[in-house]
Amino acid sequence: MALETLQPAEGSTKNRKRVGRGQGSGTGKTAGRGNKGQKSRSGYKRKRNFEGGQQPLAKRMPKIGFTSRTIKPYVINVERIKSVAELSEITMDSIRGVHKLSKSVTSVKLVGKSAKDLVSKIKDENILVTGK
Repeated sequence: MALETLQPAEGSTKNRKRVGRGQGSGTGKTAGRGNKGQKSRSGYKRKRNFEGGQQPLAKRMPKIGFTSRTIKPYVINVERIKSVAELSEITMDSIRGVHKLSKSVTSVKLVGKSAKDLVSKIKDENILVTGK
């Protein structure tokens, strides 16, 4: 077997259809485009989601918000939830002991006037403090 003798398998290739080459070819005159209308003209291009004038599916469906990928900390106001301020050592586990937190909560932000006083009690890097 040599490279110059290679040929495609029998029936695996076809000649391309040559349209608009006379009546006898079967695809003469209108070249398979039908009669008249926008689709029969040269330069015709259908819009990507065009549905024949019907409202496109993307516009018919309701648009629902947006979800931010930045993880925001769970906010606890120490003025309202006094049990957190009364803890001797503030960690994620100790907060979960006195306040109901979801398992998905990974960081907590303590806010309120007396939140700055609790900085010395915090023993976890996932706990932030802001206060006035």
